[in-house]
Amino acid sequence: MRISRTSALGRLIACACLVAAPVIATAEIPDGYPADYAVLVAKAEAEGSVVIYANTEHTAVEPIVADFQKAFPKIHVDYIEIKAADLFSRVSSEAAAGALKADMVWSSAMDLQYQMVEDGIAAEYVSPEKGAVPSWSTSGDKIYGITYEPVVMVYNSKLVSAEEMPDTRAGLASWLTANKARMAGKVATYDPECSGLGFFAVSADAANGDALWPLVTAFGAVDAKFYTSTGTMLEKISAGEHAIGYNIIGPYAYLRAERDPNVKVVVPKDYTVVLSRLAIITEQAAHPAAARVFLDYLLSHRGQTVVGNQAHLFAIRPDVEGTATIAGLSADYGDILKPVTIGPELLDAIQPLQRLAFFRKWNDALKAGK
Repeated sequence: MRISRTSALGRLIACACLVAAPVIATAEIPDGYPADYAVLVAKAEAEGSVVIYANTEHTAVEPIVADFQKAFPKIHVDYIEIKAADLFSRVSSEAAAGALKADMVWSSAMDLQYQMVEDGIAAEYVSPEKGAVPSWSTSGDKIYGITYEPVVMVYNSKLVSAEEMPDTRAGLASWLTANKARMAGKVATYDPECSGLGFFAVSADAANGDALWPLVTAFGAVDAKFYTSTGTMLEKISAGEHAIGYNIIGPYAYLRAERDPNVKVVVPKDYTVVLSRLAIITEQAAHPAAARVFLDYLLSHRGQTVVGNQAHLFAIRPDVEGTATIAGLSADYGDILKPVTIGPELLDAIQPLQRLAFFRKWNDALKAGK
């Protein structure tokens, strides 16, 4: 059969176009998922996007979002960063009006996240990854812990030497009292009355024993300064305005220490509170399938590897290796790690009477040191 030059040229061009045309990526479904999971993914792709309200900084979640888009290129992530203090009120008011835009809410304010579950904002979903995370990190198939973040101390090694820096609450209280003049105005921590995350961290601290209260008295003695932002505290410690930071959220502390060799991290040896950023899928989700796929990704081995080793938010899955993981922390610190269990007890500290009693005790302890 004779082939004309024109026909041959046309076929060559067609082949070249096929080679040059971009390959349309397809979703990557992990091994071991239910046989019908492809149906959920197809629905998610048809929805086209997922809207997330969260208080984690954009820079921290960028590698997570980027890798999710590689795995699920047809699902766009609309990530909206909202300060922790405003997140709960915004979600609650939108939900009450039947106009909640978020498909997922992801926040480090564990108590307020659980309050959303109690308020009927969270939808039930049994993730195929549920069995891969610690049992204490989920509750009622409506809320899931994504990270495993130690709450640490930080110091500026130009102002306090490694040999001087205490590694327990009792040690820090004694050292601050003994160095009252030197440390005047040089200690930073959260303001529990103005920061939701700060209040939760310090109330979890108090739940582990009485070592907190002599330390609060020492804060009063050195005229400690109180903040609502981890970033602000770390900047001031790095600059030398403050020498020591207490109850600093671990991921941010370690990242600052990587960038500034003068900033050092201390994991308290008496006990270390561990917090988790909790995720819920909303009942009013406009993109419920996409929200489920994104949650499964966050909990998956692939997603958790990115959470720990690229976002440095500390992976909660025990089978993920690396320094910023539950496995890495457990190997280094073992039983001193005290993760906050996810359940109804999260609401205890935010009951009005208990909250008032806590602040009264906090302020009395501060005054006792002055």
